[in-house]
Amino acid sequence: MVDHEISSSAVAVVQGAAIVPSPSWGFAVFHQQPYSPVLLSATVKQSRSMPDANAMPLTLVLGNKAYSSWSLRPWLALRQAGADFAEIVVPLREPDTKATLLSHAPSGKAPSLRHGDLVIWDSLAICEYVNELFPAAQLWPAAAGVRAVARSVAAEMHSGFPDLRKNLFMDLRSRYDRPDRVAAAQTDIDRVLAIWTDCRARFGTDGPFLFGDFTIADAMFAPVATRFRTWNVPVDPVSAAYIDAIYALAPMQAWLAAAQAEPWVIQFEGM
Repeated sequence: MVDHEISSSAVAVVQGAAIVPSPSWGFAVFHQQPYSPVLLSATVKQSRSMPDANAMPLTLVLGNKAYSSWSLRPWLALRQAGADFAEIVVPLREPDTKATLLSHAPSGKAPSLRHGDLVIWDSLAICEYVNELFPAAQLWPAAAGVRAVARSVAAEMHSGFPDLRKNLFMDLRSRYDRPDRVAAAQTDIDRVLAIWTDCRARFGTDGPFLFGDFTIADAMFAPVATRFRTWNVPVDPVSAAYIDAIYALAPMQAWLAAAQAEPWVIQFEGM
């Protein structure tokens, strides 16, 4: 899914977008081009094979790191896979946001991933593509049955929990004491906690994440972990330990630091 909701080194601002070299790998050299369905079609006709992850640059287009939950998900997947990629951070809710995002992907939303002439949009689709580019990272569990459950909970996060999204938006620079908003999202909160405790009990004995090692399912739920902290949501001990594990990830710490350093501030209605 992509951001229409609100869900680091050197930075250059180009037409309202910040081009950010990805941390840990230095500057990634790439050429920004507008989205072209004709060019993409021609490329697909020329070759049906997967683009070489090392031969062409990867560029992830993001919304503000303080607020864009959908952007965090594929960013974490890329970092956990050890990918070398550049970032373009587009400030959300600005007059030129839509036009800038449309120059990168036909959805006009964040995130999107450019790999050479190929453009992929939607968070889960990007995560799946990263898994195919970097199979050694094992971003899904190896066993077919466990992998099916992991995909199920990731897809449920992708398409569900509307009350949680509406009432407990992601804001990494704030802490709120709003039990009324927590109560309005309680049914969704209970379901998230049930998923976490079930996956940890059945599949998570070999590591701190839902299926032991980090997977795309954890990338999908990472923004929820931040929401629970931001809004002081009461959680059980198993879920609290899982939230701690998400926050302890080095890429997550890098994202949080970048969010704190951003110059953009969004004022939310009623807050």
